[in-house]
Amino acid sequence: MSGFDSSSLVQFVFSGLTVGAVYAVVAIGFTLIYAASDVVNFAQGEFVMLGGMATVFLAASGVPLPVAAVLAIVISMIVGIALQRLALAKASDASPVTLIIITLGASIFIKGVAGELFDKQSHSLPSIAGAQPMSIIGASVLPQSVLMLGCAALMFAGLWVFLEKTVAGKAMRASAANRLSARLVGIDISAMLLLAFALSAGLGALAGILITPVTLTRYDIGAMLALKGFSAAIFGGLGNPFGAVVGGLALGLLEALAAGYLTSVYKDGVAFLGLILVLLVMPQGLFGSKLVDRV
Repeated sequence: MSGFDSSSLVQFVFSGLTVGAVYAVVAIGFTLIYAASDVVNFAQGEFVMLGGMATVFLAASGVPLPVAAVLAIVISMIVGIALQRLALAKASDASPVTLIIITLGASIFIKGVAGELFDKQSHSLPSIAGAQPMSIIGASVLPQSVLMLGCAALMFAGLWVFLEKTVAGKAMRASAANRLSARLVGIDISAMLLLAFALSAGLGALAGILITPVTLTRYDIGAMLALKGFSAAIFGGLGNPFGAVVGGLALGLLEALAAGYLTSVYKDGVAFLGLILVLLVMPQGLFGSKLVDRV
């Protein structure tokens, strides 16, 4: 068992926040798509996997790393758009359970294709921020972790600005609030749905690229990331972007502290236990609306 010294605590906090930022990005993806289409997209974790794996293999084939990263994000966005257009749009009148099964099937399909197209080994990327650890209050922190947290903060701020200050963002929010009214004032609901899927896929891919130098990536990490991201979204209140951020960071911190002060064997169990306790007290999550009755 680790001692309760300040340097260890800082180490665990940075580790937890770094992984929690990825959970938060995945949770944001769940929130965006749920708000726009009432769909819980369990293929969301695959976009994070695609971002990291596509960047690794494009860079290995000789593509400059920055170009490889941009191409990986574009590929992930195309996959997200294809999922909405080719699968979910054709089942728009189906029940919520059917739509969830479709996204689960899409997740399995994407994972299978990735396993054949890439390989089944774990991969890393060179650290963008340098490999020399930084000393913060006696703790050794990777610069890539600090970069990941900074980029995650910028992503969340950029998404807030987009949703609150831009015409397209306001149109997306209007579509989510009342589709009929939005359609009557000339908003293209189909375009808004495609935009929501493209944004969620692009954000997930970017998170996958940034986290790969720290935690590695592999073709089959998507399912667990989707589970953690969904848990984070529920923890914060499904449909609330701010709640998704708080839920993701809280889940990452719980995991890191459990692994550091208890045992890594039970870190997932401790995190989910915390989630269950919160939901027992507040079934709508920390910031969810009590008026929301969708499942």
